[in-house]
Amino acid sequence: GLVIDGRTLNIIFQGGLEKTFLALTKHCRSVLCCRSTPLQKSMVVKLVRRQLKVMTLSIGDGANDVSMIQAADVGIGISGQEGMQAVMASDFAISRFKHLKKLLLVHGHWCYTRLAKMVIYFFYKNVTYVNLLFWYQFFCGFSGSTMIDYWQMIFFNLFFTSLPPLVFGVMDRDVSAETLLGLPKLYKNGQ
Repeated sequence: GLVIDGRTLNIIFQGGLEKTFLALTKHCRSVLCCRSTPLQKSMVVKLVRRQLKVMTLSIGDGANDVSMIQAADVGIGISGQEGMQAVMASDFAISRFKHLKKLLLVHGHWCYTRLAKMVIYFFYKNVTYVNLLFWYQFFCGFSGSTMIDYWQMIFFNLFFTSLPPLVFGVMDRDVSAETLLGLPKLYKNGQ
């Protein structure tokens, strides 16, 4: 692991040593930045995003972590004694750090599979609808007449566009939470 403080980060950013810093951090399992300013925290996140072209996740519990949370692709705020500024600026909020494992491995996996299924669902729903309209116009000589009145179109969009996401959002769980927590590699395989 690598532990680096705010003074050293200041030297790295002002001296143009970002690539050397990133080369060093690639060989570490974990990198901790302590006693750093909010600007330095966000600069580290932006550096990692820009140079390594990876998705970043920032976790913070106070007002000094807001810029870091906003600079990351995914921000997680921990509500607690430091206040609610980090929670208000984050994408997800948890009450304790120990809930991070379940948030990432269980809810992250479920969210990923639900979104993947819903993208496919919307694609095929729209392809079916457009093909239906195309063939109707083909047999009508492309006259521009409407096949479906507006009330039917409203109900079509209501029942086939809003209800399935609600059902999938509540009911769809391809793997149980216990299995996902026991086998963390399932998160990567789902992608």
